[in-house]
Amino acid sequence: MLLPINDDNPLEEITHAYVTWGLIAANVLVFVLVQQGWRPEIDIATAFGYGAIPAVVNHAAVLPAEYVKLPPELTLVSYMFLHGGWLHLIGNMAFLWVFGDNVEDALGHARFLVFYLLCGIAGGLAHSLAMPDSASPLVGASAGISGLVGAYLMLHPNVRIWVLMFLRVPLRIPAIWPLGAWIAFQLWNLATTTDPETAWWAHIGGLAAGAVLVIFMRRRGVPLWVMTRDGSPRGTPPV
Repeated sequence: MLLPINDDNPLEEITHAYVTWGLIAANVLVFVLVQQGWRPEIDIATAFGYGAIPAVVNHAAVLPAEYVKLPPELTLVSYMFLHGGWLHLIGNMAFLWVFGDNVEDALGHARFLVFYLLCGIAGGLAHSLAMPDSASPLVGASAGISGLVGAYLMLHPNVRIWVLMFLRVPLRIPAIWPLGAWIAFQLWNLATTTDPETAWWAHIGGLAAGAVLVIFMRRRGVPLWVMTRDGSPRGTPPV
């Protein structure tokens, strides 16, 4: 297991990653104030009311009235701000903290927020299409985070990042190695596991959306595939 903790990648266009910070704050506040992890009955009602349930999103089933909080289509956004526990939340927020600011820098504040939400929606739809009859609520920021992984690799594959291997050993290595390993892990599990507790298709859907969207949503003049370690541009010309 590799957990990112920092990257050697200064901001160039923005002074502060306000949207990234705001997303982290929103996720933490929802978990603490809305989900209230110490009361399981509230967690269950919140997950069913605001999580993305494939059978409901696909209009193959209807929630009991006491659980309905939003139209099914809107749960493809609200599910991104719920989490299954502290470890789930911390893992996602670590990725958002390390990679979000540079993707926000490449896109700009407003487009970054739209980008993040679109990646989450894409992941939710991929999961709903892959498991159309599932009645289990999808929760977590993982699809949006997967979009950040895809965008970061498109922008900065060779930037050095600090990771904790097995949550103990610090390593400073090019981003392409830990993020490439993370992608390989998603694909491997998608091909080999039937574990319903992890929405692998949501990860893949968000990842693919992020890799494609960053091509068209990045600021003019921001190159792709900057391969030099010192950050000097050598990549695809902007669209």
